[in-house]
Amino acid sequence: MERIVYDRMAEHDSSHWWYRARRDILADYVARYAGLGADARILEIGCGTGHNLPMLARFGQVEAIEIDDAARAIASTRLDRPVGDAPLPQLPGIERGAYDLIAVLDVVEHIADDVAALKAMGDCLKPGGKILITVPAHQWLWSAHDVVNHHQRRYSKASLDAAIRAGGLRHNGLRYFNSLLFPLAVAARLAGRLTGKDDSDDSPPPAPVNALFEKVFAIERHLIGRVPMSPGVSIITLATK
Repeated sequence: MERIVYDRMAEHDSSHWWYRARRDILADYVARYAGLGADARILEIGCGTGHNLPMLARFGQVEAIEIDDAARAIASTRLDRPVGDAPLPQLPGIERGAYDLIAVLDVVEHIADDVAALKAMGDCLKPGGKILITVPAHQWLWSAHDVVNHHQRRYSKASLDAAIRAGGLRHNGLRYFNSLLFPLAVAARLAGRLTGKDDSDDSPPPAPVNALFEKVFAIERHLIGRVPMSPGVSIITLATK
């Protein structure tokens, strides 16, 4: 990702509607589907500024990896211990067969060889361990946001399913999320194309709108896995060997 993406993350990850509501959704999903014991060992790969680490720490002992130096320093402060820098897809130096849960939250789309990355993560799981995966959906939504984030691709359910299976894994179902606000996201992308003002700025909107979007998005924690979700901006799943 470009430097400005990490800078914006550091500035807004505690206040932006997307980060805040997504943490609630992820926590509920892990609680319902991951089946973690009280002493679970958890690894977040590509943790950025570490904004998800306190949420993951509710479920066990957390370790983390981040390749960007400045973001890793912030994450290490939040975790109160050093964050590693082992890169995907190889994950050199990361213990194999060691983790109950690996979280890769909007990370796999950055990796050119996503199958090799998924295989390496699978090798790091304990028997029965799981990988929590979120990715951006729909290649036709490609925009300046994907460019500045150095995405390799956006996924369909079919392409994510194929990558997971090729990596020697199986999943618990591929579910869309950020569905309730999906029409607004599509409208914004189409407007950007029509006007030639495709903008990568993901700063939060004005406070009342930010609060409204957070409430709407957070509703999905009660829906995902319980009712069929309409197409969304992202896909979530848990994968295991």
